[in-house]
Amino acid sequence: MAKVLEGPGMGLLKKGGMSVPNYVVVTSTEWFEQSASAHAWLKESRLVVKAHEAVGSRMKLGLVKVDLDLAAAKRAVKEMIGKTLGGMTISQVIVSEMIPHKEEYYISVQSTREGAELLLASVGGIEIESNWDKVKKLSVPIGEIPSKNELTDLAKRAGFDKDLVPAVVEFAAKLYQCFDQEDAQYMEINPLVLRSTDRELVALDAVTLLDADARFRHPDWDFSFAAEFGRPYSESERAVMEVDSKIKGSVKFIEIPGGDTALLPAGGGASVFYTDAVVALGGKPANYAEYSGDPPDWAVEVLTEKVCFLPNIKRIIVGGAIANFTNVKKTFAGIMAGFRKAKAAGRMNGVEIWVRRGGPYEKEGLAAMKTLESEGFLIHVFDRYTPLTDIVDMSLKKESAASPRDQARSAKAGSGKAGEARR
Repeated sequence: MAKVLEGPGMGLLKKGGMSVPNYVVVTSTEWFEQSASAHAWLKESRLVVKAHEAVGSRMKLGLVKVDLDLAAAKRAVKEMIGKTLGGMTISQVIVSEMIPHKEEYYISVQSTREGAELLLASVGGIEIESNWDKVKKLSVPIGEIPSKNELTDLAKRAGFDKDLVPAVVEFAAKLYQCFDQEDAQYMEINPLVLRSTDRELVALDAVTLLDADARFRHPDWDFSFAAEFGRPYSESERAVMEVDSKIKGSVKFIEIPGGDTALLPAGGGASVFYTDAVVALGGKPANYAEYSGDPPDWAVEVLTEKVCFLPNIKRIIVGGAIANFTNVKKTFAGIMAGFRKAKAAGRMNGVEIWVRRGGPYEKEGLAAMKTLESEGFLIHVFDRYTPLTDIVDMSLKKESAASPRDQARSAKAGSGKAGEARR
């Protein structure tokens, strides 16, 4: 799941046939001035200036300025860009035309286990949480679309006036179609308003979450996904995301500043498992990463390089459970190539590598990984009979993988039903 900022989100709504205000996204006052020269509406309309970042409650945080003329909008742009808030620096703002309206409404669509859920209310705006009891829901099973009758009933239950119901039904149908066609997991419009001049429904804001893995199906997705942890994505994070968008399977990578233990786990479950173990044993994770779904070796190689180039790491943990179909030998080939490139660049000096894996071609993969020792790598390799988190314990305690204690531990883990239960 990946968040899309308001500007691209509004673009998807417009593509889906819904009305949105005119808007521009700018990163400087100079860019804003150039936009004003190119777009007459910026000079002719009252304007709204909002921080264009992945942060909620912008109005309450003072990051929304409304009813501005061109000069006041320029001042607001200058004031917001570069402002720091809770460790996040605002790097861009969205400037849109102000839409005259009286009432504000709420509408959203979200994925559920059974399909999707459409939510609608005849109230909206910044106080929607306090009016959540007025939000009405319509469940839509997987593979189906809401009927006109179902949407009409929903609009009536949500309290819309009779003469407005047809327009709400039409808008809701378009939003659901957009949600489905754009591989969305969540789309929210708050507020949805009725423009006073022509009584057309207009989306004033958009919160959009898309399935990032579906990017290959959407060549028109020319926008970047938004980081949601108070900073832009790093160059390495963006590079891995680009690879992830092009492959079968998946590779993921997020940097965690200040860590000393790099992680290169197989699968999201192993990623969480190993991260918890590192923290519980007093270590500091340097990243989140995962490769899963039998990705190509070149994609795993790119991911490995980014992991190896993390600053000040002391160890790299390459771990995973017993794979069902991921080719251990093939993915290890990508990891080994990444290790070699990093070493050639002088990035692996003193860094210990700890490996634990099982699955198809595990013997061949583990044997190949073991050969890195002859190339000067500080590497310790374990098979399926070593419990997953033992390598975390050993790596943080700087125990030798070749010690009698470790050999005894591995033998014990592999014996009988007890060994099976601990995998």
